[in-house]
Amino acid sequence: MITIEGIVLRERSVGEADKFIDILTRDRGVLEASVKGAKKINGKSGSSSQLFAYSRFCLDQRRNMLYLNSAEPLHIFYGLRDSLTKISLASYFSEVLRFCVIPEAQNNDILRLTLNCLHYLEKNERSEEFLKAVFELRLMSEIGFMPDIVACRECGTFEPEEIFFSITDGGFYCSDCFGEGHGGNYMRVRLPVLRAVRHIVLADFGRLFNFRVTEGTMSALSQLAEEYTQAHLEKSFPTLEFYRSVK
Repeated sequence: MITIEGIVLRERSVGEADKFIDILTRDRGVLEASVKGAKKINGKSGSSSQLFAYSRFCLDQRRNMLYLNSAEPLHIFYGLRDSLTKISLASYFSEVLRFCVIPEAQNNDILRLTLNCLHYLEKNERSEEFLKAVFELRLMSEIGFMPDIVACRECGTFEPEEIFFSITDGGFYCSDCFGEGHGGNYMRVRLPVLRAVRHIVLADFGRLFNFRVTEGTMSALSQLAEEYTQAHLEKSFPTLEFYRSVK
């Protein structure tokens, strides 16, 4: 018997009564489990195994498969269903996590990041654009793609007013050092964007969501985070396209 806490990232129906679920866990990455009788009215899993349910799961392991024995709900995130854009953005988070978090990976911060983003999204306590950028950049940092945002790569300037940020490798150059010889995909941004990126990738979780930026800075930060994520995961996500279409 395995007892874990995690959040359901996906449900897939099997036959008339059963389903598979993907669970993002604290210390075992994303796990797939079979839920028998999930669609029955008196099914033992109930709301605990539905999409975006954060629950405590008891799993039986038989050979290479996990089967749900019982589950206790901790938080269901019902509020995500209040808005099509909310549930669409949460689905994008889910698709990215299922793509880049492997089974048995140990990273409690990824689950914490996901739960915090879904909490703020559910409660309307941060904008969707803000949460999307924080999720993308912090997740990239947690899985080994932290951008190199310490200083200009040539002269070492810490806070230039104008920055050329490399989407390809995550470094940046100040306007004095950047020239035609620098190949690759660069995005031109101002200092407040760089400061926001630094906060997202370096702040402890107690302060991660505690910053504010102007509307213009938020727009540039959102574009940078999205392009950086797609470039380094080398994948486009249908859920992101759907989110854009409904937003």
